[in-house]
Amino acid sequence: MKKLLIINGPNLNLLGKREPNIYGSLSFTDFLDELKDKYPEVEISHYQSNIEGEIIDKLHEAGFGTCDGIILNAAAYTHTSVGIGDAVAAIETPVVEVHISNTFDREEYRHISYVSPNAKGVIVGFGLQSYELAIQSF
Repeated sequence: MKKLLIINGPNLNLLGKREPNIYGSLSFTDFLDELKDKYPEVEISHYQSNIEGEIIDKLHEAGFGTCDGIILNAAAYTHTSVGIGDAVAAIETPVVEVHISNTFDREEYRHISYVSPNAKGVIVGFGLQSYELAIQSF
């Protein structure tokens, strides 16, 4: 059984409430339950933090053989955190970067990612389905 870890960054704990015109009206908890039902052959765990250092710590913890892959939505930290980008580069476990919205159709500062250069792949703009596409990539 494949083990995948989803790591969500700042403000993604507000999915379902926050800007539903961009992020939809489904909570991540409800969406995660749907993913687990749809992919019973995959052990999917989830971690969310609004704190950059905690996300880096979780990448370090999961990045050396404790799981088969990491799906990372670093949210706003994608565009600001050299530290998260460096953590992705430092670990062995492959990381797929995901974004719910099309970051290239938003503010210019969202066009830069410190994660992408070290990710296995990048999926943007497919709503919550971006996570499902990342699961399928593993």
